[in-house]
Amino acid sequence: MLDRRQRSRLRNYSEQIGALGLRRWIVFKGKRLRSRFSASGTRFSVSTPLAQFPVTLRAQTSDTNVFSQIFLHREYRCLDEVVSPRLIIDCGANVGCSAAYLLSRFPGSRLIAIEPDSGNFETLQHNLAPYGDRCTMLQSGVWSSSVPLVVSSTPANSNREWSVTVRAAAAGEQGSIMAVDIGTLLRDSGEERISILKIDIEGSEAEVFAANVEPWLSRVDNLVIELHGAKCRSVFMAAIDGLGFEISECEELTVCTRPA
Repeated sequence: MLDRRQRSRLRNYSEQIGALGLRRWIVFKGKRLRSRFSASGTRFSVSTPLAQFPVTLRAQTSDTNVFSQIFLHREYRCLDEVVSPRLIIDCGANVGCSAAYLLSRFPGSRLIAIEPDSGNFETLQHNLAPYGDRCTMLQSGVWSSSVPLVVSSTPANSNREWSVTVRAAAAGEQGSIMAVDIGTLLRDSGEERISILKIDIEGSEAEVFAANVEPWLSRVDNLVIELHGAKCRSVFMAAIDGLGFEISECEELTVCTRPA
């Protein structure tokens, strides 16, 4: 007789095998195990039926956790029923797993991926290069305006590459990147609307939704965001109030859609 913990583990394995297929799951588990004994940053690739091209991950980083979230637990399954999206903006794209998932799910779309961390961005470029001109990649942080930003550092072997934060540079401080705002991204895209806006930016959403949302927020059809703390949730909910979104939850995500 299995206890509660064993049943939970069995369900988890079943979910993973269902997402990858048995052969791919065995290969992934084997590579993940070997990566724990590899030098930090050593690259290896994993195939999934939910991505058109293999996904490259780095040993001794949080990359395998991101892969599991996106492709095994299908964190963004809440977007699967969106019909014929044109423009997708991925804020906090990390190493490109969510972007690869969405580009593969919606072959008629094009995507803008924004990621501030240089190591993540290098892997992002590698993962999204096969999608060609369907994808534009920016090493930047999303903010309410274009200001210099300071990117937090992540110590080697910390497994914190998926939680990089940014802040506005103080007066007289040298920023490492320039921020970009969503209104500018939409304007420069040449599109009238954002079909899907995905946001996972480790608390910077409080700044993004605190100001300068009028030019673009009413032109978003589907918005999925991970909110980090009570302040972020309060600022976000105030910004979308009265804009006609239907709001639901999908595990850690807040999902906002417009009625058909």
